[in-house]
Amino acid sequence: MRGRTYLVQGVSGTGKSLLGQHFLEAGLNDDETVVYIHGEESRHDILVNAALLGIDIRDAEFLDIGPGTDFFAEDKSYNLVDTTEVESERFTADIKQVIENVDPDRVLIDPITQLQYIERDEYQYRKRLQSLIRFLRKREVTTVATRTVSTSSATSTTYDDFDSLSDGVVTLSLDEGERRIAVPKHRGLGQKDGSHGLEIRVGGVEVYPQIIPEHDDRTFDPELISTGYDALDDLLGGGIERGTVSFISGPTGIGKSTTGAQILSGVVENGGTALGYVFEESIDQFIHRSETLGLPMSEMQESGSIRLTETEPLVRSAEEFGQHVLDQAEDYEPDAIFIDGLSGYKISLQGDNQRLVRRLHGLTRVLKNRGIAVIITDEADRLTGIPKATSTDTSYIADNIVFLSYVEVDGELDRAIGVVKKRLGDFDNRFHQFSIKPGEGLVIEEPFDHVRGIMQGAPTPRSQDKSRSTDQ
Repeated sequence: MRGRTYLVQGVSGTGKSLLGQHFLEAGLNDDETVVYIHGEESRHDILVNAALLGIDIRDAEFLDIGPGTDFFAEDKSYNLVDTTEVESERFTADIKQVIENVDPDRVLIDPITQLQYIERDEYQYRKRLQSLIRFLRKREVTTVATRTVSTSSATSTTYDDFDSLSDGVVTLSLDEGERRIAVPKHRGLGQKDGSHGLEIRVGGVEVYPQIIPEHDDRTFDPELISTGYDALDDLLGGGIERGTVSFISGPTGIGKSTTGAQILSGVVENGGTALGYVFEESIDQFIHRSETLGLPMSEMQESGSIRLTETEPLVRSAEEFGQHVLDQAEDYEPDAIFIDGLSGYKISLQGDNQRLVRRLHGLTRVLKNRGIAVIITDEADRLTGIPKATSTDTSYIADNIVFLSYVEVDGELDRAIGVVKKRLGDFDNRFHQFSIKPGEGLVIEEPFDHVRGIMQGAPTPRSQDKSRSTDQ
């Protein structure tokens, strides 16, 4: 808001100066006058670095309050007056003069702690800050100030009360290469709580707020969508419902992606459209593998019935990925969305399981509200048995869970597929044998009626139960 003061703080390299430069550029684009008060970089370096990211602030008024290059060569002494007092008064006069001469709409002070170095003590520094903020507010100047904070509390910067003096506080963080942004304070207007995604790219700073689902008055229509394979439809009680979330869980190499590709193919065969996001392999590899199994993925993509996107989890945050999905869903209006797989999505969250659950819940809830069926593959950490339905406590999100597992019986290794959760309607609660065959893809065979204990990872032939009963 006009005439207010805002603090942007964070450790070095998080993008504080860039965010402030965007603020000035927006003012220049609106034909406002702006002043850049800087103390760590020269005007030349600021303009060069900003231009590299497409930010043009050449028309800003610059005031350099940092030491000049001749500082080390100076041999001056002040016998009657403290040097800090002389410097403080000079900088105060310079700032006052540029504000009165330019009469700016916006001011960036980068960093505000530059003023701290010229004050003789912390008390004087706080006093100077309060006076400066009142001066700027009186002239209705919107001000952004940056402050660098340390990751170590032992070496943190002086507490200057700027947080309480500011109308808003923006905090930037950097953890293992992942940039985050949060707004803990925005006086009078409020803010979207929590941590959000932030990237610095060719165009400067990009912010991706976390997805918060809104209340939706849409009438739920549990229309069934066929998977295109009768045997899989039979397991699922006719297919998957529109506006639901389905997890395909199982250990590595079991056939989760193939099952997901089968469902995508079935959606298209029944006149629908689908979006697919591949985390763990290239699109070419996904298409090649699908076509080897008899699923015409290239043909469906060329016709526009399916759009596949290769996603690198280390490049995109979960918030950016979520926004990308919602934008494509808005444009494409698909019947189904396939995310392959959840482990890649988790990498983009730096392994934070709780944040994974919250972000995935927000994204899938918005998609469900739009009547889109969401299919997600999730990797189990055990080859046999079902220790838990999903790997990261996301089972409550799922309306349907299809679990794939290896089964070892009498020294032979088989594959089992079963539905362990379905919120709507009936389903086949037995595990079935299945295989992945070239030219045929997913092939579901007879149920494991002769075996028990599949979910415990210790399958036992039922014939042993009969023999025990006879022995007794």
